[in-house]
Amino acid sequence: MPLSSILDRFAEPETLKMAKLGRQLRSEGKDVVDLSLGEPDFDTPVHIKQAAIQAINDNYSHYTPVGGYLDLKEAVCHKLKRDNNLDYKPENIVTSTGAKQSIANLILAVVDKGDEVIIPTPYWVTYSELVKIAEGIVVPIETTIESNYKITPAQLEATITEKTRLFMFSSPCNPSGAVYSKEELEGLADVFVKYPNIYIMSDEIYEYINFVGGHESIAQFDEIKDRVIIVNGLSKGFAMTGWRLGYIAASAEIAKACEKLQGQFTSGPNSIAQKAGVVALTASLDPTYEMVKEFERRKNRVQELVCDIPSFKCYVPEGAFYIFPDISSLFGTSNGETKIENAEDLCMYLLHTANVSTVTGSAFGSPNCIRIGFANSMENIEKGFSRIKDALDKLK
Repeated sequence: MPLSSILDRFAEPETLKMAKLGRQLRSEGKDVVDLSLGEPDFDTPVHIKQAAIQAINDNYSHYTPVGGYLDLKEAVCHKLKRDNNLDYKPENIVTSTGAKQSIANLILAVVDKGDEVIIPTPYWVTYSELVKIAEGIVVPIETTIESNYKITPAQLEATITEKTRLFMFSSPCNPSGAVYSKEELEGLADVFVKYPNIYIMSDEIYEYINFVGGHESIAQFDEIKDRVIIVNGLSKGFAMTGWRLGYIAASAEIAKACEKLQGQFTSGPNSIAQKAGVVALTASLDPTYEMVKEFERRKNRVQELVCDIPSFKCYVPEGAFYIFPDISSLFGTSNGETKIENAEDLCMYLLHTANVSTVTGSAFGSPNCIRIGFANSMENIEKGFSRIKDALDKLK
């Protein structure tokens, strides 16, 4: 029986593919170090878990409003004012089953067939695939290590056409770890002021995992704020990946459109997760800051480890928990059995030779790179990089 043509428009996420292969090898008894998935290796803080238990005991077990409970929307508004000095009302907020659903809602709400969507590379794997599902056209802007994986206003303006409908980016960035400063964002905002028909999606899911100072949002610029859609969630900053709770902050028009779509897909997110989310967003951020200190400690160690791998050309991440080395110098090398023609070959070589899972940069729009996560214990990071170095030393 034939299946929908939608399935031919997009690919399985490479991040999930590599995690699945790693699990398969572990089930066969292999000691695989997983440096592929983007997930804090910390437990959800106790006060958030206690709020969920209380919600269960209080019988929050029924359907919720499509866009989420009012107190959760108010908590999001509180967080945006406290942390970002941004003013939003509950009517501007839609909570969803993870930030991924928030992004899907947005793209389906604003992108029609043939619309162009500008995405700087590297980008999170799902951005491009969701645009393809909506039958939009992905228009990448390539960045390099030399540009700190960030675009310039001139690059942005040169890429805009009359068909441009949406601009999507993340800061801090998954996978590069790049963080845009206020001045850099202001330069991009000045370009968008000239093009009032373009929406701007600002993915700020790694907001707290920032090693260079306070987070800056492009929504702070009043001239474009009504066209900015902030996407955020609780997975990274609060170690709540499995709780599946994300949100957008946007104009009332966009929020209403996203809520309409969500009403036909999933309706409101999990009721217990929502009640836990209220506490996460309004309570002390001390557990988050402690987690970030540990991520920075690991990042510093990773920087030392990559110095021992001459074939890696690296950018020092300013946020998130990944390193994204250019490994193109290894193309054409071989250990006598496996030849490395591209980044995917290298990832599979490391998986099967070193028992370390990573992700090809092709999935992120940067085919000369691979993504290596450090959201793992220091012991596993040390072990993983030692294995990587030994495996790469065999390539000639």
